Amino acid sequence: MHANGRGEQYSPTSTKSPSPRGGGGEHYSPSAKTPRGGAASPKLPRSAAWLVDSKWALSAALSLLLFLAVALAVTTFSSSSSSYISASSFFSFLPANRADFVEARLQEPTKTSQSPPPGAGVPRLAYLISGSKGDLDRLWRALHALYHPRNQYVLHLDREAPVAERLELAARVSNSTVLRRAGNVHVIRRANMVTYRGPTMVANTLHACAVLLRRGGAWDWFINLSASDYPLMTQDDILHVFSTLPRNVNFVEHTGYLGWKEGQRAKPLIVDPGLYRSTKQDIWWVTQKRELPTAFKLFTGSAWVGLTRDFVEYCVWGWDNLPRTLLMYYANFVSSPEGYFQTVLCNAPRFVPTVANHDLHHIQWDVPPRQHPHSLALADLPHMVRSDAPFARKFPRDDPVLDAIDADLLGRPPSNGTTGMSFVPGGWCGADAACRDVDNDWVLRPGPGAARLQRLMDSIVRSEAFANRQCK
Repeated sequence: MHANGRGEQYSPTSTKSPSPRGGGGEHYSPSAKTPRGGAASPKLPRSAAWLVDSKWALSAALSLLLFLAVALAVTTFSSSSSSYISASSFFSFLPANRADFVEARLQEPTKTSQSPPPGAGVPRLAYLISGSKGDLDRLWRALHALYHPRNQYVLHLDREAPVAERLELAARVSNSTVLRRAGNVHVIRRANMVTYRGPTMVANTLHACAVLLRRGGAWDWFINLSASDYPLMTQDDILHVFSTLPRNVNFVEHTGYLGWKEGQRAKPLIVDPGLYRSTKQDIWWVTQKRELPTAFKLFTGSAWVGLTRDFVEYCVWGWDNLPRTLLMYYANFVSSPEGYFQTVLCNAPRFVPTVANHDLHHIQWDVPPRQHPHSLALADLPHMVRSDAPFARKFPRDDPVLDAIDADLLGRPPSNGTTGMSFVPGGWCGADAACRDVDNDWVLRPGPGAARLQRLMDSIVRSEAFANRQCK
């Protein structure tokens, strides 16, 4: 408190602070006479009076006591046959309870880190599911077949789809109790124009990656699918197997041998009207051709990829100029989705050792190959299962093979129309077979699909051929 006449100021040499005006208080001094009427106190020697009056008296006494205790401990150590000084003997000068406390703290094990939260080893996947005009219902069906509350999803119906379909898609997501509570499904409301043989498909994929980086929280792999794709195993199967993989493996089917694509894809120049028109048109061909680049090597492969978050950040944020340079180069490239990510990855030395030469899909091509793959039917189901791939394409709308996959591979209950669409059961559903709420999203119940996917990973990631198939 301040010495303002209304309080007492503490001083090592006084019991009461003097009155600011000299009245109402008495100042204690060892050599002073007692006040009138009091008994005389014995007079202390000058040295003792100095020690009591000094503000360092307490510190000096404690220092002397500590010095004597240390000296005594060292003497005991030198005269004893023991090879160490125990904490109890070293701190024996302290009170019993204080000495026990110090010894207990010295013997207490050091805590390195807190235990990881439940499900820390289970990865998170981020999906883009894209469609066009007339794809609303089958995109909605694919979402429910692929859904897991641990994952993130971006849904996109391109600008060719009517506005009413995009609004209906957004309404279905907001009206679904599970999707609304999990908050992990993002609908692109401002649709992009996509020409599937031009660079607008690459731009749309990068747009979804940017949305997921900004709003999707923590995820480990990005996988792009279309509404005509369908899973061949549950998300519990996929998450279970992916939890055993290094988090830096990129699944990109690729080859550096262009073959016929050199003359029909690499050298021709095209213009994609989707870059500047609001109505969908096919690409335009330019009569003049160009030579192959010498600043980088071209690679080609499948348009369907499974990319790590590290590589997605490299492509989107672009601290190196390579992703931007190649994005501009592929703006005039035929079927640029089949070459952009392959060429970026294989020309970045940091990512070359991470690529697995597979697109995670089962796709059947006609002979000779056409622009689009063979449409899968019920007769192709055994081939799909034997491929061990987690996804397949291309499926017609509402084909009976989808019902067979639901029943035989996914264990998914029949749906009651589009509004009563059912989820694929998993550990996250708990004891509720209808999956009306999220229990624990890290609980997995892998089934036979996990064994098939594990076999595929053993052949492409854990095999000796893994390094020999990278960017060749």
